[in-house]
Amino acid sequence: MAESPITVFFDGHCGLCHGLVRFLIARDPSGSRFDYAPLQGKYCATAIPRAQRQRLPDSVAVRTHDRQLLVKSAALLYVLMRIGGAWRAIGIALKILPPSLLDVGYDFIARMRRRLFSTPAATCPLVPPDLQHRFHP
Repeated sequence: MAESPITVFFDGHCGLCHGLVRFLIARDPSGSRFDYAPLQGKYCATAIPRAQRQRLPDSVAVRTHDRQLLVKSAALLYVLMRIGGAWRAIGIALKILPPSLLDVGYDFIARMRRRLFSTPAATCPLVPPDLQHRFHP
Protein backbone atom coordinates (compact mmCIF):
# COMPACT_ATOMS: atom_id res chain seq x y z
CA MET A 1 0.00 0.00 0.00
CA ALA A 2 1.43 3.37 -1.00
CA GLU A 3 1.95 6.07 1.60
CA SER A 4 -0.07 9.24 1.36
CA PRO A 5 1.75 12.50 0.61
CA ILE A 6 3.38 14.44 3.41
CA THR A 7 2.63 18.15 3.70
CA VAL A 8 5.31 20.71 2.93
CA PHE A 9 4.42 24.06 4.50
CA PHE A 10 6.21 26.96 2.81
CA ASP A 11 6.48 30.73 3.08
CA GLY A 12 4.10 31.99 0.41
CA HIS A 13 6.00 35.29 0.22
CA CYS A 14 9.42 33.76 -0.49
CA GLY A 15 10.90 33.19 -3.93
CA LEU A 16 13.25 30.48 -2.65
CA CYS A 17 10.36 28.62 -1.01
CA HIS A 18 8.34 28.79 -4.24
CA GLY A 19 11.41 27.44 -6.03
CA LEU A 20 11.56 24.54 -3.59
CA VAL A 21 7.91 23.71 -4.28
CA ARG A 22 8.54 23.75 -8.05
CA PHE A 23 11.63 21.57 -7.51
CA LEU A 24 9.60 19.02 -5.54
CA ILE A 25 6.73 18.98 -8.04
CA ALA A 26 9.22 18.22 -10.82
CA ARG A 27 10.58 15.25 -8.85
CA ASP A 28 7.17 14.00 -7.76
CA PRO A 29 5.07 14.12 -10.94
CA SER A 30 2.45 11.71 -9.57
CA GLY A 31 1.94 13.71 -6.38
CA SER A 32 2.38 10.61 -4.24
CA ARG A 33 5.14 12.04 -2.03
CA PHE A 34 4.22 15.65 -1.29
CA ASP A 35 1.37 18.10 -1.03
CA TYR A 36 1.78 21.78 -0.21
CA ALA A 37 0.33 24.54 1.93
CA PRO A 38 1.48 28.11 2.52
CA LEU A 39 2.34 28.93 6.12
CA GLN A 40 0.04 31.94 5.80
CA GLY A 41 -2.92 29.85 4.60
CA LYS A 42 -6.13 28.57 6.18
CA TYR A 43 -4.98 24.95 6.05
CA CYS A 44 -1.87 25.68 8.11
CA ALA A 45 -3.97 27.62 10.62
CA THR A 46 -6.23 24.60 11.17
CA ALA A 47 -3.67 21.81 10.75
CA ILE A 48 -1.04 23.11 13.17
CA PRO A 49 -1.93 24.29 16.68
CA ARG A 50 -1.35 27.99 17.26
CA ALA A 51 1.37 27.53 19.89
CA GLN A 52 3.30 25.29 17.51
CA ARG A 53 2.76 27.67 14.55
CA GLN A 54 4.21 30.56 16.54
CA ARG A 55 7.49 28.65 16.93
CA LEU A 56 7.82 27.84 13.22
CA PRO A 57 10.42 29.60 11.09
CA ASP A 58 8.96 31.61 8.23
CA SER A 59 10.49 29.35 5.60
CA VAL A 60 9.73 25.63 5.33
CA ALA A 61 8.26 23.02 7.65
CA VAL A 62 7.28 19.41 6.96
CA ARG A 63 4.62 17.37 8.74
CA THR A 64 5.49 13.68 8.62
CA HIS A 65 3.06 10.77 8.60
CA ASP A 66 3.48 10.38 12.36
CA ARG A 67 2.42 14.07 12.70
CA GLN A 68 5.90 15.19 13.69
CA LEU A 69 6.63 18.73 12.53
CA LEU A 70 10.15 19.14 11.16
CA VAL A 71 11.79 22.51 10.58
CA LYS A 72 15.00 23.94 9.18
CA SER A 73 17.60 21.39 8.08
CA ALA A 74 15.63 18.46 9.51
CA ALA A 75 12.75 19.32 7.15
CA LEU A 76 15.04 19.60 4.14
CA LEU A 77 16.86 16.35 4.92
CA TYR A 78 13.53 14.57 5.30
CA VAL A 79 12.40 15.87 1.91
CA LEU A 80 15.67 14.86 0.24
CA MET A 81 15.37 11.35 1.67
CA ARG A 82 11.76 11.10 0.50
CA ILE A 83 12.61 12.18 -3.06
CA GLY A 84 14.96 9.24 -3.34
CA GLY A 85 17.70 8.48 -5.86
CA ALA A 86 20.72 10.78 -5.88
CA TRP A 87 18.84 13.24 -3.64
CA ARG A 88 18.57 10.53 -0.98
CA ALA A 89 22.33 9.98 -1.24
CA ILE A 90 22.90 13.72 -0.74
CA GLY A 91 20.60 13.63 2.30
CA ILE A 92 22.52 10.70 3.76
CA ALA A 93 25.83 12.50 3.19
CA LEU A 94 24.53 15.67 4.85
CA LYS A 95 23.30 13.68 7.87
CA ILE A 96 26.94 13.08 8.74
CA LEU A 97 27.14 16.73 9.82
CA PRO A 98 25.75 17.72 13.22
CA PRO A 99 22.19 19.13 13.07
CA SER A 100 23.35 22.31 14.81
CA LEU A 101 25.88 22.99 12.03
CA LEU A 102 23.28 22.25 9.34
CA ASP A 103 20.87 24.65 11.04
CA VAL A 104 23.53 27.39 11.07
CA GLY A 105 23.82 26.99 7.29
CA TYR A 106 20.04 26.91 6.96
CA ASP A 107 19.66 30.08 9.04
CA PHE A 108 22.33 31.86 6.97
CA ILE A 109 20.52 31.11 3.72
CA ALA A 110 17.16 31.97 5.31
CA ARG A 111 18.47 35.41 6.30
CA MET A 112 19.79 36.06 2.77
CA ARG A 113 16.91 34.52 0.77
CA ARG A 114 14.87 37.67 0.29
CA ARG A 115 17.90 39.46 -1.14
CA LEU A 116 19.05 36.54 -3.30
CA PHE A 117 15.71 35.26 -4.59
CA SER A 118 12.98 37.48 -5.91
CA THR A 119 9.63 37.54 -4.18
CA PRO A 120 6.86 35.96 -6.27
CA ALA A 121 4.74 38.50 -8.15
CA ALA A 122 1.69 37.31 -6.23
CA THR A 123 1.53 35.77 -2.79
CA CYS A 124 -0.49 32.91 -4.18
CA PRO A 125 0.45 32.36 -7.81
CA LEU A 126 -2.05 30.62 -10.04
CA VAL A 127 -1.58 26.88 -9.86
CA PRO A 128 -2.24 24.94 -13.06
CA PRO A 129 -5.52 23.00 -12.85
CA ASP A 130 -3.75 19.64 -13.01
CA LEU A 131 -1.77 20.49 -9.84
CA GLN A 132 -4.47 22.23 -7.78
CA HIS A 133 -5.38 19.06 -5.89
CA ARG A 134 -1.85 19.02 -4.43
CA PHE A 135 -2.19 22.44 -2.77
CA HIS A 136 -4.10 23.20 0.42
CA PRO A 137 -5.55 26.71 0.85
